[in-house]
Amino acid sequence: MKYSYFLIALCLTTLQTFAQQAQTAEEESVENKITVLLSKMTLEEKIGQACLKGTSSRSKGLSDELKEQVRQGMVGAILNLTDTALVLQIQKIAVEESPNHIPLLFGRDVIHGYKTIFPIPLGLSATWNTTIAEQTSIVAAHESYARCINWTFAPMVDVCRDARWGRIAESPGEDPYLASVLTRAYIKGYQGENLSTPGNILACTKHFAAYGAVEGGRDYNTVNVSESLLRNVYLPPFKAAVEAGSATFMTSFNDVNGVPSSGNTFLLKQVLRDEWQYGGFVVSDWNSVTEMISHGYCADEKEVALKAATAGMDMEMTSQAYAHHLKTLIEEKKITEEQLNEIVRHILRIKFRAGVFDNPYFKEKDSFKILDPASLELARTSAIKSFVLLKNEKQILPLSANKKIAVIGPLAHAPKEQLGTWIFDGDKTNSITPLTSLQQTYGAANVNYAAGLKYSRDESEEGFKEAVAAAKKSEVIVFFAGEEAILSGEAHSRADISLPGAQEKLIQALAKTGKPIVLVIMAGRPVTIDRILPNVAAVVMAWHPGTMAGPALADVLTGKENFSGRLTVTWPKTAGQIPVYYNHTSTGRPADSASFVGIKDIPVEAWQSSLGNNSHYLDAGFTPRYTFGYGMSYTSFSYSNILLKQNVLDKNDSLYVTVTITNTGTRSGTETVQLYVQDVSASIVRPVRELKAFAQVELKAGESREMQLHVPVAELGFYTNEGKYVIEPGMFNLWVAPDAAGGKKQTFEVK
Repeated sequence: MKYSYFLIALCLTTLQTFAQQAQTAEEESVENKITVLLSKMTLEEKIGQACLKGTSSRSKGLSDELKEQVRQGMVGAILNLTDTALVLQIQKIAVEESPNHIPLLFGRDVIHGYKTIFPIPLGLSATWNTTIAEQTSIVAAHESYARCINWTFAPMVDVCRDARWGRIAESPGEDPYLASVLTRAYIKGYQGENLSTPGNILACTKHFAAYGAVEGGRDYNTVNVSESLLRNVYLPPFKAAVEAGSATFMTSFNDVNGVPSSGNTFLLKQVLRDEWQYGGFVVSDWNSVTEMISHGYCADEKEVALKAATAGMDMEMTSQAYAHHLKTLIEEKKITEEQLNEIVRHILRIKFRAGVFDNPYFKEKDSFKILDPASLELARTSAIKSFVLLKNEKQILPLSANKKIAVIGPLAHAPKEQLGTWIFDGDKTNSITPLTSLQQTYGAANVNYAAGLKYSRDESEEGFKEAVAAAKKSEVIVFFAGEEAILSGEAHSRADISLPGAQEKLIQALAKTGKPIVLVIMAGRPVTIDRILPNVAAVVMAWHPGTMAGPALADVLTGKENFSGRLTVTWPKTAGQIPVYYNHTSTGRPADSASFVGIKDIPVEAWQSSLGNNSHYLDAGFTPRYTFGYGMSYTSFSYSNILLKQNVLDKNDSLYVTVTITNTGTRSGTETVQLYVQDVSASIVRPVRELKAFAQVELKAGESREMQLHVPVAELGFYTNEGKYVIEPGMFNLWVAPDAAGGKKQTFEVK
């Protein structure tokens, strides 16, 4: 028997060795091909590979100028060309008429679906489900490839702690660990196991780096972060992307500590190339290279080209600093041709790996279907799993089948708005709205509909009377509130993140009818709802759920499906609390409920130091409205028998924790089990909690299951202010909990 095991092990080792040798040989072959190709290319052709040309999404044809530039080998990739006939036409010019027959890449912002639109990325993150992340990316890749797109500018992996920022809608949330896990899944979905397989497309991990930390949540704004904060919070998802094989990276618009990302040598060379050994290519964001002039970092376009190329920015999107000045800079010996060769090598390497030399015309593209029934079902499932139940007073939900319901609100029947931000190719005619689905579920005669407001920002009260009348004829009100899609996404930051327009007024008017209100929020960010929270019996965060929003919401509101979504961003009581996030540090005077005195409880002429002098707001306290990881269900769960395999570990060990999860309710449900750790005392202050592992378990009523969570001790370290990763000995606290505020504390030690 031992001999048999030995033979099996030997065979597996041999196969692994052969596979590694084959991969090495293939990589060497690609590098040799690049070397040969570079030797044939003129300086102008090399510069051309570093140029990404933009086209209008509404373009009716190809300009003669663009065709001639491609013919001369002066273009490396094209952006936003969506007519497949035009794609194939310009590709034919590149392959058959350009000097070295180098094919083009065709890029597009396919952020959460091409035609089949899935929940916005912040909503997808609320599923805590890597399978969903991967599967939705596969569908997006296949639909894109069918339309001759082989490069998506996704995933966006910017950790964000500020709900004012419009692009939080595209973010994986506030936690670097969860963001890293999701990043790997997205990239695997887009790129598959082999980049060159028809149907797979290039991922572009963005925005490198710390774009989610812009001051004030205002887009494009400056970012000032210590190196330890940068490395511990904002860079981990990008490192995960490198490890997952992301073909391309995109720089961010912002400066980081005074240096714009598109010219940031620390980020692009030291971290990305030297430390992480990244082999793909880096593209700028739209005009972000020449925007270094507006930043005040460059005097003119020529200096822009010099600083971007020196820093290691490979391909320039839409602006033309490289096209106009790289040749002169080389002639002036400010940049060497060897530097340019390295830039072009990065780009050609990805083109070879992606198989575009062998497959420039998107073979088998017609085999990939648009809006396939299976894809729409996945859109429905992903939306269901993204919904977060935040409040359910007196178990008003699920709604019984024989109810007369009022469907009210500006998002109830808004097919365009439910798709969310960044859906250039989405089509509202494919959307199924909540109103449509609830009418199908309950029968049109049992649904009293009145929008009340024409759109989310509408301040007119002329529709209130009709809405109140609809409510009075019903037993329960389902109010679809939130934001239009245009209110989140790039450049769409908000200082006030409450419900826009007259939505709060309408809810308060409806509350006077005495009918219970179920508030369904469809938005690209958490919205502050404290002023109306007492007026509603239930709150559902639905994000912008995509094409199948209606069927998915009908399923959960009626109890056909259970809620399982969990927040991936902390939900503030008021915008004044922002930035607010679970993994903050303690401060020297942490607040607690025993000593906190709120603004309404302060005695008149109180003594200056009588309020405890702890870290809190007098009016908003020290806790958010809803914490990270929070979400309710139609059932309940208990945690018991939490056991650590070892209480003392060394740096080479792994932490193993087992816990028994029991469904103590009356129906099946899914629980997301979360493991948090705190380094109690370290050389720099550490967060009060950090997510280090999680697992989902689906249990029937009364069912129990033992779960095991695993964390290598090597992942309990952190980066110092000098950029060094350390695993320091000492005591650690641990919680296994349903969210970032729960659980019973346990301890272990690292020697």
